[in-house]
Amino acid sequence: MSEDVEYRCFIGNLSWATTDRGLKDAFEKFGNLLDAKVAVDKFSGRSRGFGFVSFDDKAAMEEAIEGMNGMDLDGRNITVDKAKPHQGECPSDGGKYGGRVDRYGGGGGSSSGRYGPDRNGDRFGGRSRDAGSRGGAGVGGDRFNRDRSGPYERRGTG
Repeated sequence: MSEDVEYRCFIGNLSWATTDRGLKDAFEKFGNLLDAKVAVDKFSGRSRGFGFVSFDDKAAMEEAIEGMNGMDLDGRNITVDKAKPHQGECPSDGGKYGGRVDRYGGGGGSSSGRYGPDRNGDRFGGRSRDAGSRGGAGVGGDRFNRDRSGPYERRGTG
């Protein structure tokens, strides 16, 4: 494992206006910074609200965590913690890709099963079993509220 990963801090609750330079300016007083990056959305280019700073010394990292956690940076009280190894740019507890383990890119960082904590073991996703495979209105209802023959009537040409 390389040193920059060992002495890396996760910075959360960043302002949208915080830049790499602003992050560096705020943390360089604790020691020699190797890197200071605000995570940005790859499509919009907008900040994702978190970032990372890397120190060349463990003591500097620990001082930064103690000194900056809960402090104001660009109008926001930031959270500072030691970055988890192999976290990439996603602060989820499962790592870079959400911690999923199965062969389809899944397996979940949670213990609540294949589809995560919001499913609660509900095989039908909160809809009635009688609603059909397209998630209709349930018993006695129709998703499109019309008869199945279509919107037009056939007229005889006789």
